[in-house]
Amino acid sequence: MPHEINVRAWLRRTRVSPEDIDDVIQEAYCKLAGLDGFEHIERPDAYFFSVVRHLLLRRIRRASVVSFTTIAEIEAFDDDRPSPEREVAAQREYERIRTLIALLPDRCREIFEMRRIQGLSQREIARMVGISEGMVEYHVSQGVKAIVRSMRVQEEEVHSRADALLRAEKRL
Repeated sequence: MPHEINVRAWLRRTRVSPEDIDDVIQEAYCKLAGLDGFEHIERPDAYFFSVVRHLLLRRIRRASVVSFTTIAEIEAFDDDRPSPEREVAAQREYERIRTLIALLPDRCREIFEMRRIQGLSQREIARMVGISEGMVEYHVSQGVKAIVRSMRVQEEEVHSRADALLRAEKRL
């Protein structure tokens, strides 16, 4: 892993013993090897660091004598990036919305993407497409309504399936 060097340097700065560093890194590799896939990982460096940090905190909490400053330093570390789990959730939500946008009628989708994704003004879109600004606004609002409706339907389907599973589980 190319990110191991940075993680080892951070572990040394937090005064982790060389033996513990090796153990934590090895344990992190084992965790990564146990993953079903890696396609959900957009930031391997952040993901690897999060795994190591979690393992180190778990080790420290299990230890009988631990310096409070060590725990405070590790818990205080924040790299200003969302957690790997949040990144995966955001990517999935983005793909879900892109799929719903793709299902819009062609004209509506084209105008919606120009306005909401490309960030063009209503005036620019109206001029480019050859319609009034009011029609641009109409198509964008119709696109938003259709996407919100589809998202609600999907969520209701998920809740219905979950309820059905719970009912089936109770019968057993």
